[in-house]
Amino acid sequence: MPKAKRKRRFRIGRIVLLIVLLFAVLALAGVGYGYLNLQPRGKGTKEIEFVIEEGESFDSVLRSLQEQELIKNANVASLYAKLSHHQTYYAGVFLLNDQMSTEDILNYIADPNNIMDKSVRFTIPEGQWAKEIAKSLSKQLPYTEKEILALWNDQNYINTLAKDYPFLDPQVLDNKDLKVKLEGFLFPETYFIDRDATLDEITRMFLDQFAQVYNEYKSQFESSSMSVEEIVTLASIIQFESGSTDDMKDISSVFHNRLNQNMDLQSSVTVCYALYDDFDSPQDCETQYDIESPYNTYLISGLPIGPILNPGKEAIEAALEPNNTDYLFFVADIYNVKSNPGKVYYATNYEDHQKLMEELNLVIE
Repeated sequence: MPKAKRKRRFRIGRIVLLIVLLFAVLALAGVGYGYLNLQPRGKGTKEIEFVIEEGESFDSVLRSLQEQELIKNANVASLYAKLSHHQTYYAGVFLLNDQMSTEDILNYIADPNNIMDKSVRFTIPEGQWAKEIAKSLSKQLPYTEKEILALWNDQNYINTLAKDYPFLDPQVLDNKDLKVKLEGFLFPETYFIDRDATLDEITRMFLDQFAQVYNEYKSQFESSSMSVEEIVTLASIIQFESGSTDDMKDISSVFHNRLNQNMDLQSSVTVCYALYDDFDSPQDCETQYDIESPYNTYLISGLPIGPILNPGKEAIEAALEPNNTDYLFFVADIYNVKSNPGKVYYATNYEDHQKLMEELNLVIE
């Protein structure tokens, strides 16, 4: 064979080899790029309730996963899903985190058993403020704290609710000085709220629970010399002041006795609520007795203009059924925490109260 032909074939062979090697390199690079983009985005520090709407397209689901930083690349994920037959998915809410790979996520949303309940488990602890409840709700449901509180302060809405809930007095609640009109009636309990529930439906769930307690003690409410609003206001103070349910009826007796003798309640916890947005620590309540507010029982006679939190059943019962005592003062042990954590001491006169404080180095409550 002539040398020229051999050289030409050799050159062609080298070109073919180079082309094959180039395609091989590109293929490996593509595989590497795809592999990297299928890996988890993070280390599990980010957890999201990922929603797939009914009728949503698969491409839309992948774009949402990328936008919410759960997968790295929607296009790579789409190609991978086609090649591996991972295109099955269900509508619903899935709890995903950024430590899951694209394969993990595609497998997860393909299993209907992984769909979260259609309801949110929501707990109101005894003693929470309405604004704290609104803030917690806003983190779990598609409503802002501002719009929740706006509804709870909407007088027209209050008037509508009062038609169904006799314990709500629209005339009493039509007061611009109330911080939240429904404060005190958002009953502490664990609720299961549909994710698509309206704010009206959610609010009525809370009021329905209050209604159960109201109906249980209806005869006591009706025979009391206080209005429902006043009883709930007193219950809210008792709830705030009490370290445990065991103290509630004795503490209630102190406030009842002071009211009956036209003594100022002088409860520091009402100062906490008077401070409201400026309340940072319990010490603030003990040092700012001079704050002008219709909630501050150091400057006003009788009860505050409304509840200072949302009390539980035990506090409401204590407000309705105080123990029969002569106590006019009480103080909680907040210093001797090793021997008497939270123990409450009572006195029938100021001299004994002062003496008790000096002996035990306690703080006036």
